[in-house]
Amino acid sequence: MWRYVKEKNGFGIVEVLVSAAVLGFLLVALLNLQGGNRDSLLRLRGRDGAVEVAQQIIDSLNRSGLSSMGNAEEVTLHFGDENYNYNIVDKDGNASESAGLRNMMVRTWEGQPGLVKNTMTVKYRAVVKVSPDKDYVAQSSTMLESVRHVYAKQVNVKVFWTFKATEFSIDVSGVVK
Repeated sequence: MWRYVKEKNGFGIVEVLVSAAVLGFLLVALLNLQGGNRDSLLRLRGRDGAVEVAQQIIDSLNRSGLSSMGNAEEVTLHFGDENYNYNIVDKDGNASESAGLRNMMVRTWEGQPGLVKNTMTVKYRAVVKVSPDKDYVAQSSTMLESVRHVYAKQVNVKVFWTFKATEFSIDVSGVVK
């Protein structure tokens, strides 16, 4: 007697459809993960640019020195070939109404986070608050007069930028002598 044994070779249509569906879900999840990674990278680059802008402001004020600040509301800082005007707000919060409108700085990065080469451009604005540092104030008084001398000022720089319709900010502080 002959026995006929049916041998299976290959995959059935149901198995192929199920495996295609699973691979499709995995591909969508992988693309979503890559998009999130790209957004995280761009958000971090924006923050790094804000830190750079704040540090440049503090460094420029250090180079200009304490006497350049005086009691003026506005100080001109020099970065390369361009001049940027920053409204300096006193410790009571007084500043002109145009704070932030003339203070735009732009940073541009080129990179390839993903398959497509991109250029990222971020506009920053900064508000600089200056107040005397109590550790660097000398006061002496006689019967005729009282003298108060400030040897250094506390500089607080708040840098703002927008990423995906959300405004972010960082605060950086320093002392200018």
